[in-house]
Amino acid sequence: MTTSKKKCVLRRLVYSAVCLALCMVLPLLTGQIPEIGSMLSPMHIPVLLCGFLCGPWYALAVGAAAPLLRFLIFSMPPIYPTGIAMCFELAVYGAVSGLLYQALPKKTGNIYISLIAAMLAGRIMWGAVRAVISGAGGAEFTWQLFFAGAFVQAAPGIVLHIVLIPLVVLALRRAKLMD
Repeated sequence: MTTSKKKCVLRRLVYSAVCLALCMVLPLLTGQIPEIGSMLSPMHIPVLLCGFLCGPWYALAVGAAAPLLRFLIFSMPPIYPTGIAMCFELAVYGAVSGLLYQALPKKTGNIYISLIAAMLAGRIMWGAVRAVISGAGGAEFTWQLFFAGAFVQAAPGIVLHIVLIPLVVLALRRAKLMD
């Protein structure tokens, strides 16, 4: 492995570790905002950023590990059913944002395309996992529950992500901190 390739791998590992650490800390900060703190989906932000910064595989690993690690450290989110569904949702967020960002030309509009596609794919995965978990537990998971959980309750987070993440990606690009 060449020196430049080693530096690239090291940089991605460090960025992944920072994103994973942010997954632990951001919910503590947003939890201080009554009524909408959890609606901001704070763990989603670093996972999506990890996709843009590190690529799909690092971000998939961060997304899958973050809810489990946070449960082990803080007992939040509850592992069943929320944490399990979040593991799959965040893994898809990271993988899709990273795959599309790598595949598409580096135009500003494509940041939004990558982000929105990842958010939709992650929410679909969340719904599928929740449906399986609910079915296995004998509970019902309707389209109304899916829509309410994936879009209505998450609306503040969706808006925050669409505004914040492209700004951060563009700032990191300008600072030459990403490929």
